[in-house]
Amino acid sequence: MHAVQQLHQYRKSLSTTTYKSRGQRVIRCELCRLAKPFCICALAPKVSSQAGFLMLMYDTEVLKPSNTGKLIADLIPDSFAFLWSRTQVNPDIITLLNDPMWQPMVVFPKAYAGDEREIFDNKITVTSGKRPLFIMLDGSWREAKKMFRRSPYLQNLPVVSFTPKTPQDSTELSSRYQIRLAANNTELATAEVAAQVLSLAGEQTNADLLDLWFDVFSYQYQRGVCQINKANPNAVADYTEFAKLNGITLAKDITN
Repeated sequence: MHAVQQLHQYRKSLSTTTYKSRGQRVIRCELCRLAKPFCICALAPKVSSQAGFLMLMYDTEVLKPSNTGKLIADLIPDSFAFLWSRTQVNPDIITLLNDPMWQPMVVFPKAYAGDEREIFDNKITVTSGKRPLFIMLDGSWREAKKMFRRSPYLQNLPVVSFTPKTPQDSTELSSRYQIRLAANNTELATAEVAAQVLSLAGEQTNADLLDLWFDVFSYQYQRGVCQINKANPNAVADYTEFAKLNGITLAKDITN
């Protein structure tokens, strides 16, 4: 069980009522949070990465089956997840940010960073001997802005900012996330942002794999909750073929 799954179990234990959302009657896998007939746990990838991801999750975000932050933790071994609080700071967050092995940086649009922040704009530089720790603010856009502005421990950290691009022709990327409505289609899901970050960090295979894993999740999610499926119908086949071509092991190896 990875960090986001553990946080989901913890947050659920604090609830005095059942969290209700669209598709609440669906019987779900406790790990991938998809309808049990469409569980993707057997397809989970096993890879290595120099990057780490710290997910700061808004209170109810971790309870949402549609959350895509967990897809990052499915892929990246060094993933960490914490509930965000405006008034109380989890000391484990501070310990992680101060760990000398990591170079923490917040993934957020540079327009909100201010003039004094160090900005990694479409290029990431990591100090020798350190590994990048990408901090993802996981929630709605309104919630993410609140986390960015009201977390004192983030205020002096560098910001990673980029214009999302497609790898094929470098045109501006539109979100493929149809599970929730965004204000506009350039607001990417958390996993889509992480894939762009991995590409900037020089891990293109992992970036492509996360994009494909996101497609698998989107397709299977919609199969479980609605009759109209707008996701890629070839998502599972594309993902498993990519894994096979790149020698990536899956939780249950079905690539042969």
